[in-house]
Amino acid sequence: MIVVTPSKKMRKEDSMNAKEELDCRGLNCPLPILKTKKAIEKLASGDVLKVIATDPGSSNDMDAWARRTGNPIVDKSEGNGEYVFFIKKG
Repeated sequence: MIVVTPSKKMRKEDSMNAKEELDCRGLNCPLPILKTKKAIEKLASGDVLKVIATDPGSSNDMDAWARRTGNPIVDKSEGNGEYVFFIKKG
C-alpha cells in the first residue's frame, strides 16, 4: 500500500514546496524506490515529491534512480536517522 499525502505546511528547514509527501520510513530496498516511482507517476511535470526514508542505502539508491529516470533530486538532507529527498518530476 502506498501512502501519499498532500504535503502539510512545510517546516522551516524544508527548502522545497512539495506537492505530495511519501513516507517510506521503516522500508528497505527496493521498496522506497518502487513507491517513489509509483508516487511520481501521479504528479504533473514540474511537481515536487518529498520522500522520507530511514534505509541508509536510500541515499545512493535515490541518486541512481533520479539520474536514470530524469527526475532530479533538487534537495536532500539527512538527520536523526531519516533521509529526506525532494524530487522534481521531469
